[in-house]
Amino acid sequence: MAQIRLECRNVAKRFGAITAVQNLNFKIADGEVVSLIGPSGCGKSTLLNMGSGLDPASEGEVLVDGEKVTKPNEHVAFMLQKDLLLPWRTIRQNVEFGLEIRGVPASERKAISLELLRKCRLPDFAENYPHQLSGGMRQRAALARTLAVDPAVLLMDEPFSALDAQTKMVLQQDLGRTLAETGKTTLFVTHDLVEAIALSDRVLVMSQRPGTIIEEIVIDIPGRENPMERRKSPKTGPYIAQLMSLLHIGEEVH
Repeated sequence: MAQIRLECRNVAKRFGAITAVQNLNFKIADGEVVSLIGPSGCGKSTLLNMGSGLDPASEGEVLVDGEKVTKPNEHVAFMLQKDLLLPWRTIRQNVEFGLEIRGVPASERKAISLELLRKCRLPDFAENYPHQLSGGMRQRAALARTLAVDPAVLLMDEPFSALDAQTKMVLQQDLGRTLAETGKTTLFVTHDLVEAIALSDRVLVMSQRPGTIIEEIVIDIPGRENPMERRKSPKTGPYIAQLMSLLHIGEEVH
């Protein structure tokens, strides 16, 4: 049986009188990619903040590798919508930033960063600065930086939402291949239903606030490492319809 990397046990989060999420229970096994979808304001980003240790749960427990998350730790890496690359550092230096903080020797940092930039199709831009790269290239650099610290769990909060449709699909392809190669356990927040289906082993659906998991859908389409081909599967349409129904998308408002 695969090791459980990330787990929520009866988790709730309150902000004053407002309950953002409640009764959250789920497990993500080693190497799984799980997408989290739900209405705006249902607590998806709140859940990632708790998983990363940036914000404690009000009730229940969030665990990584069986240990309760109480603060940011080196076992979890967080990738956001914005790349947050440091403009005064080269792309290689940005990728090495977390390793530098951990005291990894310069030669080892460089070897790791160059290999990740190769995997993320940026080997020729290692010594460029962020302003010299396109938005899609910057997000690939951000992914390389996130993977450089070799996290047990990768949390991703709509990392491609600001990109145009074509660039977004290219980066989904890059991410699918990279996650398959590295075997990283990933929780991926998105509003894009096709993206969730194309990238994931499972999709967790959240309710309106206070958010809780109302459905778990196993994506029975082969080839998670190739999201572009998954998009073409005849099974994709029915999955989209199921998710739209659960989220009440397209229903008339009375």
